[in-house]
Amino acid sequence: MNLRVLGCSGGIGADLRTTSLLIDDDILIDAGSGVGDLTLEELKKIKHVFLTHTHMDHFIFLPLMVDSIFSSITEPVIVHGQPKTIEALKTHIFNWTIWPDFSKLPTEENPVMAFETMLPGTTMQMGDRTIEMIEVNHIVPGVGYRVECATGCFAFTGDTTNHDNFWEVLNRYENLDLLLCEVAFPNVLEDLAKRAGHYSPELLALDLVKLRHQPDIYISHTKPGKEDTIVSECRTAIPGRNIHRLNGGTQFKL
Repeated sequence: MNLRVLGCSGGIGADLRTTSLLIDDDILIDAGSGVGDLTLEELKKIKHVFLTHTHMDHFIFLPLMVDSIFSSITEPVIVHGQPKTIEALKTHIFNWTIWPDFSKLPTEENPVMAFETMLPGTTMQMGDRTIEMIEVNHIVPGVGYRVECATGCFAFTGDTTNHDNFWEVLNRYENLDLLLCEVAFPNVLEDLAKRAGHYSPELLALDLVKLRHQPDIYISHTKPGKEDTIVSECRTAIPGRNIHRLNGGTQFKL
């Protein structure tokens, strides 16, 4: 299984892209601005999009992606999300005012995009890959994902702050090779992190003691200009763990 980080920033700027992860060549987790760096041929290969939540930085390029491949694909791109996530996209984005409803184009019987609800705690089998949706704690309904194949496993927190569930779920399994973990704010902005439903380094440290695995940990969703500070504070707050800064363009083979 190949994992390509298209975007992992908590904002935009030169060379910064918002959250999107490409699994092999056919599955996206989130569809932030990093999707825009894919070629048209790469976009055509995407069959499934798994969303973590409804905040714009995590889906903003989904409408543009579907529009770009509209005339090029024969089967709909399936967009997976919690019921409230799908409902919000239908109500506020694909509503003919902000963007056309591509779940009904070119026809309702043969659309270019289809929505499929998924509940936290359930899994989907995609070839030899198993994708599990895991509820997390954000200011809107949010989830992370655990993705496993025969040769490896990674997990992605999505946007979240302190809670037990994500870590309890990961602990049920024998393996975890890689953890992509959001830390949006430095410690000086911990109060803002709590109110916004995000981690700071000290807040993440409180949760990582719950994890029995020892994966390589990559810090994502850092606010622009604060990346080095946040990663440095994570290494101080979380000794004994392999902490790295996640960068757009990074690829992993699991």
